[in-house]
Amino acid sequence: MNLGTIFRTSRPLRSVIFLWVCVFIHPAQRDGYAQPKTLTILNTNDIHASFLPHEAYWMRSDPKPMVGGFYELWWMVDSVRRARGPVLLLDAGDVMTGTPISEIEYKGATGGALFEMMNLTGYDAWTIGNHDLDISQDNLRRLAGIQKCPTVSANLTDTAGAFPFQNKAYVIIERGGLRVGIIGLMSRDLFHLTNTKNLTGLKVLSPSEVTQRIIDKIRPETDLIVALSHEGVDDDSILAVSTHGLGVIIGGHSHTRLKTPKLINGVIICQAGSNCENLGELSLTVSDHQVTNFDGKLLQLWARHPVAKNDLTKLIDEFKSKIDREYGEVIGTLSTDWKRGGSAESNVGNFVADATREGAGADLGVTNSSGIRNDLHAGPITKLGLFEIMPFRNTLCTFRISGADLRALARRYLESLIDHKASIQLSGINCTWKRGNGGPEIQQLAVQGKEVSDASEYTCATSDFVINQSDKYLGMTPSSVTYLPTTVYQAIVAKVQREKIINSRIENRFQETQ
Repeated sequence: MNLGTIFRTSRPLRSVIFLWVCVFIHPAQRDGYAQPKTLTILNTNDIHASFLPHEAYWMRSDPKPMVGGFYELWWMVDSVRRARGPVLLLDAGDVMTGTPISEIEYKGATGGALFEMMNLTGYDAWTIGNHDLDISQDNLRRLAGIQKCPTVSANLTDTAGAFPFQNKAYVIIERGGLRVGIIGLMSRDLFHLTNTKNLTGLKVLSPSEVTQRIIDKIRPETDLIVALSHEGVDDDSILAVSTHGLGVIIGGHSHTRLKTPKLINGVIICQAGSNCENLGELSLTVSDHQVTNFDGKLLQLWARHPVAKNDLTKLIDEFKSKIDREYGEVIGTLSTDWKRGGSAESNVGNFVADATREGAGADLGVTNSSGIRNDLHAGPITKLGLFEIMPFRNTLCTFRISGADLRALARRYLESLIDHKASIQLSGINCTWKRGNGGPEIQQLAVQGKEVSDASEYTCATSDFVINQSDKYLGMTPSSVTYLPTTVYQAIVAKVQREKIINSRIENRFQETQ
């Protein structure tokens, strides 16, 4: 019977037909699931312990405005929740490592105050990032125990296939009548990103295979499926094209500031930069398991709102006071700005490599450039400023290297320098070289001012992180390593305290000739 026939019938018969339609219509339509529904997903990633506002370094004004911190994050989240309809708040990992709060114990976990701040902000789910494993597996378990929202990480397991950090493969959260499936993912490169001594007994499964398996399982139970990914925006794009059924990817790891979402293979990809400087806001309309409309943007977290005292501000103030007491002391003066050089020699890289060598009493020093996490303006040097440059618990260590192997290391470094892919900074070694048809040609190679002898042995200082990934950074595996009872951070503090006035410069330690 069509609608025209219904409306030509008598009124009593029309009433009966109407009741019949209401009773026997498909349950999904009767319950309203076919009607469009709206949802706002708020997202952060790579907070890196930035619980306080910091200078917006990219601004040209002087003084520069302050940005970020957990109070401003809480204020913005609260404002959106009041103004919008249903809201989810998600974090894509790397809460830890960056400021000294990640080294202070709270509720039995080092860095635990960060996770309490997340609780007070009202997160709905988070996934594990590689830096959340910087301290130890046991500490990550304790952090996850503090965290009140679910920890989702589907492809991070132990060797028996169990989830070791109270993590779940996925959760389904109902919000505003929408059933949202959230799948957590760790970067497949974890073992190249984190000190391998902290990863014993862990394995990382294929993100796309795990994701598709879960999508196939939970699709009938959900209206929208979200991947909460700590893979980086490039791998998120690969995930989007290698799976079907995903609606949204909330990403992290690459620190990508996506002002508007990417749309890859029908999948919406978002990422909010890093260091708690932005809050991602994604507004969605969902109907019949499909996103029919979306709008995404970044909300800059300028530190400009009056601070209203609450449990969060009390916790922030408590830890700020602790850090000010322990790390606020001025221990030296920097004459020129320290600036990282990417894949080339830098003045701060030279200083860290020198401190590594001197702290271990070695002939030469090697540090990985990616471990230098911040620049520093000329002026007073505090322990806090040095910690933000070198925030890891990397232990100093030494190993013996032959002159022949050192020559091979130097050539390897030169090849990477030519390709703009150099990943280390060197101390105690000087080289002159030129380009040849077969690659770089070493003309002179000296350690501590003396020509390298292939038959001689030298003591090299580095960090345990570099040793654990020696093939990547050194192109060799040292046969015997001595671990020292100090860290690289402690070595750079000691060097500043000894010298007081620091005038680091680029020295062209590997100098190209014609």
